[in-house]
Amino acid sequence: MSKKKPLPLVAIVGRPNVGKSTLFNHLTGSRRAIVGDEPGITRDRLYGEVEWLGHEFRVVDTGGIIPDDKDFIPSEIFRQAKVAFEEAAAIVMVVDARTEIAGPDRELARLLARTGKPLFLAVNKMDSDKQDSLLGEFHSLGMRNVFPISAEHGRGIDDLLDAILRVIPNVKTLTTEGTGGTEEGSEEPTPEEPHEIKVAIIGHPNVGKSTLLNQLTGTDRAIVSPIAGTTRDSIDEVIQYKGRKIRFIDTAGIRRKGKTHLMAEKLSVVMARKNIEDADIVLFMVDATEGASGLDANIAGYAHESGRSVIILVNKWDLVASGEKRAISQSKTARIQDAKRPQDRALYEERLRYGLKFLAYAPVVFLSAHTGKGTEKILPLIEKVAAERRKRITTGEMNRFLRTVDFERASVPMSKRVRILYMTQAGVAPPTFVLFTDRAVKLHFSYQRFLENQIREAFGFIGSPIWIKNRARG
Repeated sequence: MSKKKPLPLVAIVGRPNVGKSTLFNHLTGSRRAIVGDEPGITRDRLYGEVEWLGHEFRVVDTGGIIPDDKDFIPSEIFRQAKVAFEEAAAIVMVVDARTEIAGPDRELARLLARTGKPLFLAVNKMDSDKQDSLLGEFHSLGMRNVFPISAEHGRGIDDLLDAILRVIPNVKTLTTEGTGGTEEGSEEPTPEEPHEIKVAIIGHPNVGKSTLLNQLTGTDRAIVSPIAGTTRDSIDEVIQYKGRKIRFIDTAGIRRKGKTHLMAEKLSVVMARKNIEDADIVLFMVDATEGASGLDANIAGYAHESGRSVIILVNKWDLVASGEKRAISQSKTARIQDAKRPQDRALYEERLRYGLKFLAYAPVVFLSAHTGKGTEKILPLIEKVAAERRKRITTGEMNRFLRTVDFERASVPMSKRVRILYMTQAGVAPPTFVLFTDRAVKLHFSYQRFLENQIREAFGFIGSPIWIKNRARG
């Protein structure tokens, strides 16, 4: 009887506080590694499994390494990391793009070069293309494979994974044709739905988050107050709905950083963003008497960029419908908004979506958290959105769909068009699709938006963002 081959191992290494654990959590789809701003949180080795484009391998998160530090804990971290080097088929060194290269970085790079293992340099915390100019100096570490990434938002990680798959041996193939997809009509395994659905309630201060939590859970767990900023800690409440656990997290109201003068409120902002990262679904609350502001759009952007499913809740709709808007605020700005605010629900939603164009996929519920009217729609919608978020379409279905799409309708210049050879779903939560095309170019925004709309029309994915990646075949 032959022994089962072990999965190849990829080690994640780097100095303290550069984002190794955040990268580990993103790759494994878990929250096993504790993430924080205090250096040295991760001390032992932590193992997890990664699935990418139908292939599977292991990854190990090591403690922050300072090679020449002789204190007991740093030296023990270094010893544990060296064990990971010996086991690894490839090594990813993580550095922080926003800090200058230091002596320990160069020493660690030299140490890794002596291992003879395939090396990858992940330059982390590069959240946008504007920061790509920071990449140049990191080539001085002597590694050929350099990748700008954002471990928190997932930017650039697909390119890193593609490169890793090309060099590690004995990668376990989960589908019949690897990265080429499966034969048409064959079924790919559907991942088991997690028993617990994590739901974060977000919105600016005093929008009614705690009142809604009390309505949904039937408790008075959250303190309700008309004073903005009452909630500073995050509160979890678990309920059972149709045999599934739903964990509600009432996050502190998010404010712009310049407005959070007290340390407790600054920490509230940080924790609210962390809770969004921990959640599967975000209930994004808007005050109907005020409409969606620029701050609301920023808050919703946190959820959208991190790939969370979103349901928009328009709270205090009873006040708008009954004409009691004046009781909410007598400020000049509010009075101007009152004069322009439509009482027609469809027109209100149209204006709301205009200000939140990137959330076109998110369903909208009008409600009153105070009276409970409309809140009965939330739990069934959470259940539906959770299922849509983890829905998987077989490669055969995707390619049959692809043949029905008339790409001539996409308003994209001819020079920016690509020929799509085939398409596969690479992941869920959020649904992620990979296009294999005739040439390696970045998809034009209009082309990508057109394809996303076609996917939604055919398969749904209500409430969930859709990520589309482009790969040149071969």
